Amino acid sequence: MKFSESWLREWVNPSVSREELSHQITMAGLEVDAVDGVAAEFSGVVVGEVVECGQHPDADKLRVTKINVGEDELIDIVCGAPNCRQGLKVAVAMVGAVLPGDFKIKKAKLRGQPSFGMLCSYGELGIDIESDGIIELPLDAPIGKSVREYLDLDDAIIDVDLTANRADCLGMVGLAREVGVLNRHAVTAPSWEAVDASIDAPVSIKVEAPQACPRYLGRVVKNVDVTAITPLWMQEKLRRSGIRSIDPIVDITNYVLIEFGQPMHAFDLATLNGGITVRMANGEEKLTLLDGNEITVPSDTLVIADDKQPVALAGVFGGEATGVNSSTKDILLECAFFAPLAILGKARRLGLHTDSSHRFERGVDPQLQHKVMDRATRLVLDICGGEAGQVVEAVSEADLPKAANITLRRSKLDRTLGHHIPDSDVTEILQRLGFEVATDGNVWNVTTATYRFDMAIEEDLIEEVARIYGYNNIPNIAPVASLNMSDHKEADMPLKRVRDLLVARGFQEAITYSFVDPKLQAQVHPEQEAMVLPNPISVEMSAMRLSMFTGLLSAVGNNQSRQQGRVRLFETGLRFVPDTQADSGVRQQAMLGAVISGNQNDEHWSMESKTVDFFDLKGDLESIIGLTAADSEFTFKAATHPALHPGQCAEILRENRVIGHIGAVHPKLEKPFGLNGKTIVFELELDALLHSSLPLAQTVSKFPANRRDIAVVVDENISATDVMNLIRKVGENQLVGLNLFDVYQGKGVEPGKKSLAIALTLQDTTRTLEEKDITETMDSVISALKNEFNASLRD
Repeated sequence: MKFSESWLREWVNPSVSREELSHQITMAGLEVDAVDGVAAEFSGVVVGEVVECGQHPDADKLRVTKINVGEDELIDIVCGAPNCRQGLKVAVAMVGAVLPGDFKIKKAKLRGQPSFGMLCSYGELGIDIESDGIIELPLDAPIGKSVREYLDLDDAIIDVDLTANRADCLGMVGLAREVGVLNRHAVTAPSWEAVDASIDAPVSIKVEAPQACPRYLGRVVKNVDVTAITPLWMQEKLRRSGIRSIDPIVDITNYVLIEFGQPMHAFDLATLNGGITVRMANGEEKLTLLDGNEITVPSDTLVIADDKQPVALAGVFGGEATGVNSSTKDILLECAFFAPLAILGKARRLGLHTDSSHRFERGVDPQLQHKVMDRATRLVLDICGGEAGQVVEAVSEADLPKAANITLRRSKLDRTLGHHIPDSDVTEILQRLGFEVATDGNVWNVTTATYRFDMAIEEDLIEEVARIYGYNNIPNIAPVASLNMSDHKEADMPLKRVRDLLVARGFQEAITYSFVDPKLQAQVHPEQEAMVLPNPISVEMSAMRLSMFTGLLSAVGNNQSRQQGRVRLFETGLRFVPDTQADSGVRQQAMLGAVISGNQNDEHWSMESKTVDFFDLKGDLESIIGLTAADSEFTFKAATHPALHPGQCAEILRENRVIGHIGAVHPKLEKPFGLNGKTIVFELELDALLHSSLPLAQTVSKFPANRRDIAVVVDENISATDVMNLIRKVGENQLVGLNLFDVYQGKGVEPGKKSLAIALTLQDTTRTLEEKDITETMDSVISALKNEFNASLRD
């Protein structure tokens, strides 16, 4: 936001220099981007009056003038400006004046006529105003006074870069309040004579969307003179705030916008069909805006409408058909409070950004509208004349924002700041900010102001206290770190070990967005509802991810389209699953995902070129599982998943709880994601993975171990894992080693059967096992396999 320093000092004028003021504002969190002069450097230019203005005898475009600059004699000056005329108050550069660019004014002759000076335009004085001809000063401008002093051209334009939470400073009232608080200086707000209704001019106002528009004020002003000239002081204040003067009515609404941060609009009353209705658009209505562009108003957009059609986009832009023009006689002033969420994103979606939408999106004071309406009415009557009717209001008190009630604890304040600020200073700071404060021991009960939308929690008050107290006043104290052992569970495995292992196995870590394309995600999770963002960056990034699959598969497709034939990626992050049981309505889970595509190995003359398959990624996953030293707790079970290929998909279980899935990507997803060739992917819950088994010290047996190999024939649909688990159960303590070293189907094995070759290692810690002990154990194992799986020993 740009503002004039001199205008600010009309509100509050502390005894600090321009540089100190800018520094104060920056250190208070309102960063000053630039401080620029309102005009270039010049001297010797005074206010003069054109006493005579006649045609030059030898030049059609030149005029010979006599100028009164308050001296004993009139000055002869030749001027070529088309707007030069008798009686005009002008800016006169006297002989010896120095204009911008070190241009010195000297005596001269133009076509034979003497000229002792120059009548100046805005551009010649380095003032950024477009104009044709010389400056036309007000008729009451004092003759002979320095133009620099008269126009206050030693002023500066201060450009402040406000963060989105400080909408209260998008007006002079908020900036003055901040400067007053920082300097413990009183703020003098402008005063004016209140405007009572002089005519009976009611207007019908109806609000059909009170949650979006809790308050709407309207006031009719009749017989205004729109051709009146906006006073120079107002034009200059607007210019120095970055706003161009248009006409007095628009200038007045812009003026109060800058003054109080409250947008307003004026309708040409004659163009309205009936009363005003604030409602949602129906999605089919057309509206031509003030800039001449015609739009179809989206159905979720709040509009101001008359009895026939929309006449303005609420809080964003007015309509061309009802705008004030040179023939306007009667106007309807509107001043409203619109809920920020009702305006947020609406202007951007239509390719618009206005001063009004900028403020309403961030929030305006819901208690300010009556004051601003009266201020604008007074300015209209003073500048354009006319007669004001009564203020008509439609309000829903229940939907208006309320000031927040927050408790600030002394212990929390000291702990957060690392510094003790006296109680009296804390109370004074909060009160100077406009908050109501009640103390109760070491606790402050604070009721914030309605203009501070950013005050919601205790930390917000702590930030305000620190900001006003001054960050530079908080001493720099080196942190004290005790050398205590960190409190952590030894069984918890750090995520870094998993990352390091995957990198060592040739993977690269990917970081994808948490929000994804809902259309792509719907193909990965067709039966699962996702959380959709109300104001997304784009339509393609509007849904929170339900798994790591969508982002990783998109990354693979993106790499393959750029000639990357071998892709190995992994990612850790959160997934967001709608869950009514969760406090926030969404369950956030930390996940690990990985994907491989292309060849098993980089191209090499000594290696066979082979495409990756299910077992390549399964091997990588088993390496990760090996870090837990709890391999037996993890199992894989054939399953189905809508994103994975039927028959090439498995559930990942830990202690019989499903924690993820692994498999080949379903062929139907290859085209949407731009995949080329087979792609294998897995995802599992990090919390279920990052727990390892601690090693336990055990006595090493001093007695010999014995190995026995068996080959059992079972049905091919029986899992080898189930067979191994049964053997462990039957073998009990004597079984110290178990290994499946061959699976065979073919000649010698019946169709539908398979042979599992298993090595059993038997050992006892107290004695040497005799042959009969070993035989008994083996017989028990074979008997259990026969009973459970109808297994038989292979001949």
